[in-house]
Amino acid sequence: MAKFVVIGGTGLIGSKVVAGLSAAGHEARAGAPSTGVNAVTGDGLAGALAGAECVVDVANSPSFEAAAVLEFFTAATSNLLAAAQAAGVARYVALSVVGTDRLAESGYFRGKIAQEELIEGGGVPFTIVRATQFFEFVPGIAAGSEVDGVVRLPGARIQPVASDDVAAAVVRAALGAPVGGRTEVAGPDVFALDDLVRRALADAGDARPVVADPEATYFGAHLRDDALLPGPGAEIAATRFFV
Repeated sequence: MAKFVVIGGTGLIGSKVVAGLSAAGHEARAGAPSTGVNAVTGDGLAGALAGAECVVDVANSPSFEAAAVLEFFTAATSNLLAAAQAAGVARYVALSVVGTDRLAESGYFRGKIAQEELIEGGGVPFTIVRATQFFEFVPGIAAGSEVDGVVRLPGARIQPVASDDVAAAVVRAALGAPVGGRTEVAGPDVFALDDLVRRALADAGDARPVVADPEATYFGAHLRDDALLPGPGAEIAATRFFV
């Protein structure tokens, strides 16, 4: 039985990762401010990582404001890497987003780019799991794209994935050998972004209109058609958004 510390372990993905590692017979500790572990300040990290074989970082910034996102990922990742090195942790697994490097126009994704670069140079063997957008994030895309009651989105393609499938991919990465690079996981179906959100809102009884607007941005970034899609060799999960 190995010890795993899951930073962000009380959240949507983290709680599933903790459950998956525990089901595999390992000790999985949820690291979050509510459990006395704060990666941003460093409080509790040394004690939490003592004796750990692997640290899994699935935490997300509580703010999408550019400076706050960059500060969150820079501070948290720097502290985690330092604590992991001090504790002799063998593997570092982090969750990121498919297309991150293509979305530097967005302040949020500049934060994710900084996170990935720190991990690459952090001296701990690592795997970065990049996932497409979770099913549960679609309402957030609508909220972030609404102007005066109208949701405006480009028609770029998107391949959303179930959070259960993302968590399973993260668990497999945590249990496997570090790849020293990135893996990708995506759902089975490709949609136009505006059509996905339009259909999802209609299914939820949400009457907000969704307008296809090629000039609309995605969290501050203009999207080329394939910016959110995984590359060749991505793991394609089975769960479909629309049944």
